[in-house]
Amino acid sequence: MGNNPERGGLISPSEADVARFVREGVEGWRPRRGPDWRDLMARAGAGPSPWVLYTVASAALVVILVAAYIVGSDLGIGSLAPQPIHSTIH
Repeated sequence: MGNNPERGGLISPSEADVARFVREGVEGWRPRRGPDWRDLMARAGAGPSPWVLYTVASAALVVILVAAYIVGSDLGIGSLAPQPIHSTIH
């Protein structure tokens, strides 16, 4: 630790100490082989239950379909539009 009050006080490490600390951390890191399946499964299981997910998804689908029907019928899109009547009256 540096003891120079002009360069950051009594508790700030020197640049050499920081560089050594970072170098040791980088050199000490070793990648693991393959995925950590236990950790992955624990994180995947931590979400909401399937029934909550299915209920929310179903409600969202119903809202989307009702909104699409209302917008489609209001704008006259597709088969929701008023159909022309062909007449042969002279």
